[in-house]
Amino acid sequence: MSDLQGVLEQLAPCMDAPALWLGLSGGLDSMVLLHAVTELRRHSPLPPLKAIHVHHGIHPDADRWVEHCQRECAARQVDLVVHRVTLPSGGNVEELARDARYAVFEQQLGAGDWLLLAHHADDQLETLLFRLMRGTGVRGLAGMPRSRALGQGRLLRPLLDWTRAQLADWAAAQGLAWIEDPANADPRYARTALRHQLLPYLRQHWPMLPNNLLRLAGHAGEANQLLDERAAEDLQALGEPPADPWLACWPSLDMQALGGLSPARQKNLLRYWLHQQGLRLPDQRHLHTLLEQLAAAGDSQPRVRIHQGLVHRSSGRLWLLPEQGVPAGQDQSWEAGSSVKLTAGNGWLRCSAGGPLALRAGQWRIGYRRGGEEIRLPGRPTQSLKNLFQSAGIPAWLRPAVPLLYCDERLVSVAGRWHAESALADAGETGFGVIWEPIPD
Repeated sequence: MSDLQGVLEQLAPCMDAPALWLGLSGGLDSMVLLHAVTELRRHSPLPPLKAIHVHHGIHPDADRWVEHCQRECAARQVDLVVHRVTLPSGGNVEELARDARYAVFEQQLGAGDWLLLAHHADDQLETLLFRLMRGTGVRGLAGMPRSRALGQGRLLRPLLDWTRAQLADWAAAQGLAWIEDPANADPRYARTALRHQLLPYLRQHWPMLPNNLLRLAGHAGEANQLLDERAAEDLQALGEPPADPWLACWPSLDMQALGGLSPARQKNLLRYWLHQQGLRLPDQRHLHTLLEQLAAAGDSQPRVRIHQGLVHRSSGRLWLLPEQGVPAGQDQSWEAGSSVKLTAGNGWLRCSAGGPLALRAGQWRIGYRRGGEEIRLPGRPTQSLKNLFQSAGIPAWLRPAVPLLYCDERLVSVAGRWHAESALADAGETGFGVIWEPIPD
């Protein structure tokens, strides 16, 4: 990294962003990026720059690292935001820290903002080797993308073309100060052992390995593009999502159409679909398990947990739900005719004047299924809610979240969609309408 022109060229996609956020650990790589960008803005019209530091609370010197970042940002007149996170117990510390860090980044980005991260060519090599040893698929072979969507904005890695040695030389020439995380030299961490033991050995015996691996990543990236194009065509061929407003907000696939694809195309489509929904992709073993369970007997409703999501087969479709499923509703009192957010997080009731329900005096409340509920719709015999839901194709996983409106303990409406005949407004009565919005979190 002999000059800044190459970095400026990498920043071209984000020159019109409302803001640039720089992930700042305080280590060599992020300090190089911080200094490079602040030097560039002296001569080029860059978007407003802000830095963000995530305090993981793992190392006893973490507070000192915060002070270092604050001092370096102040010297360059860059605003710094510090987020403190608490990692859950158990699990892989590296993965937990990464997940927490990216969650903070996603939360911080506003619409159209870009996040700059200081990953370099050596990081890319380590990522490729690490994934190879874990038996990655074609998508994993492409390594870290230079740019991708993140929350409301995008992520950019402008230093991927430079090695750590090149960054270190430039940092020394610029007189930069940085911190050294002891974890980077701790062989107990898999990536650290790979960096200091395996990669130097491979470089010594196969000097062309780094270039060959990066070339492989480029080929894999092209293959992924073709696979994504094929998956997008298959996804379009699977048909439109359900028109039912209660169901349209939940990502889903038609199981019959999915079953008509070859196993390889099924896997490719599922990877693409899950990636489009912002989920971490399952590896080959977990994807195979997912397909096996989803191919269970037709009368079953299998559920498979994946990272930050729940895949559920029901009512002839494959649904992607929140990791803990859709929350069942909680009873609450209610002022008839008023819009209200439901207490369990299962959406909103939106009310409007002049609808079909009679606004009558009485004790109103919002309840949920307990079993055995019945309702008599206009011009129809009394029927159970179970049969009503089945006839309308409402999946079993959604039914406990459907709000039921009661007046003096009489069921008058099922979430504003079906009304009891006796609850309709007569001529001269004040009426109101209700719509349930099952907003997924």
